Amino acid sequence: MGLGSSDSSSNDDNINSNNNLNNPLLLSESHSPKRTGTLWTAVAHIVTGVIGSGVLSLPWSIAQLGWIVGPFSILLVASSTLFSAFLLCNTYRSPNPEYGPHRSASYLDVVNFNLGVGNGRLCGILVNICIYGFGIAFVITASISLRAIQNSFSHPDKENEATSELADAFYMLLFGILQIVLSQIPNLHDLNWLSIVAAITSFAYCFIGMGLAIMQIMENGYAKGSIEGISTSTRTQKLWLISQALGDVSFSYPFSTIMMEIQDTLKTPPPENQTMKKASTISVAITTFFYLCCGCAGYAAFGDNTPGNLLTGFGTSRFQWLVNFTNACIVIHLVGSYQVYCQPLFGNAESWLRFRFTESEFVNRTYTLKLPLLPAFELSFLSLSFRTAYVASTVLIAVIFPYFNQILGLLGSISFWPLTIYFPVEIYLSRSNTDSWTAKWIMLQTFNIFGLVFGLFTMVGCLRGLIAERLG
Repeated sequence: MGLGSSDSSSNDDNINSNNNLNNPLLLSESHSPKRTGTLWTAVAHIVTGVIGSGVLSLPWSIAQLGWIVGPFSILLVASSTLFSAFLLCNTYRSPNPEYGPHRSASYLDVVNFNLGVGNGRLCGILVNICIYGFGIAFVITASISLRAIQNSFSHPDKENEATSELADAFYMLLFGILQIVLSQIPNLHDLNWLSIVAAITSFAYCFIGMGLAIMQIMENGYAKGSIEGISTSTRTQKLWLISQALGDVSFSYPFSTIMMEIQDTLKTPPPENQTMKKASTISVAITTFFYLCCGCAGYAAFGDNTPGNLLTGFGTSRFQWLVNFTNACIVIHLVGSYQVYCQPLFGNAESWLRFRFTESEFVNRTYTLKLPLLPAFELSFLSLSFRTAYVASTVLIAVIFPYFNQILGLLGSISFWPLTIYFPVEIYLSRSNTDSWTAKWIMLQTFNIFGLVFGLFTMVGCLRGLIAERLG
């Protein structure tokens, strides 16, 4: 094993000075790794980030909304996400969307460059809250799948809630240890292999989950469910469940926050915005197809008894080995999803620390580590300590609030309006110099107001559900 060191403080000299004055979170363009991404690696990154925890909750969401509103809400959120993605794709380069010299390597960068420092700081807070929350959701979901595999062999007493919570915490810890190791990967450019593996597993468990639901329908002899969805004792209770369900649906398309990082991996020609538009269209089409199939099949299989997590409904299936394989695929996929979302946050935070503490050896010095049979890689005490603490904190919060549907819905409600609708619309209006009260301006502002009302409605319902679960 060999160990060498080098001072990385010179990296700060490469950061665009104007951007640094406004926002030290912006990443350096000049020392970025060579861009080698293609249409299909971009699709893999997006599918890895999008298909994950959300797909498991969609049957429950459709069960609350019914056969008409449920599928329509998925199509509505998918259309809104794709429209916003198209707006964002053209902001990667400035001033020209195809050949402009300025690159926005992150969501924070593009907001700061187009809307100013104040909006950039607000966006930074929201993006980091959402990315952090996604990490918590991935930890919770992975532990549910791991415990389901264990339960298939041990058949524990269902009434022993304390044992169940302890098992959840144990599997959260195991998942966290694995993420601490993977978090030492330098950046998103080195994660193509992990995204591809995770994307393959996501297809696998979507197909299997859908197949198991269809087999359950065949066993039942008919499709369960109704137009109005699950009946409740009061209309108020129904309203809160609808808001949580819509929050879960909005969580299912969360890739706006990582779009710029993915676009920054693409090679040229063709221009990055053209490739990214194609990748977004393909990815949203693929995920929407799977979401509709899995969500509708799950609801048709279980009806009013649809579980919050689709796979937990197959606990007594005669195809238990297949259910276990599906849960294993989910865990593998979530391993990749955690990294795809957290790596941009790691890079931004560490760049900011290097900018603020240029003289610190702890912050700026890197070491080259060479292990037998493995290629040499760089290790930094800053990265090791910060990333380890970050992963540990997501695991801790997941242990305290292990509520699957409520956490997903709350995250979706927080991120949907500001990150998927508000900032993309405002950036477009700023760059296009659209006059107020023109037809285009009215259409975009209507879209903006719809997102705000939608987000507030789902946030209130999910907060209420989370508090009720914790107190109950």
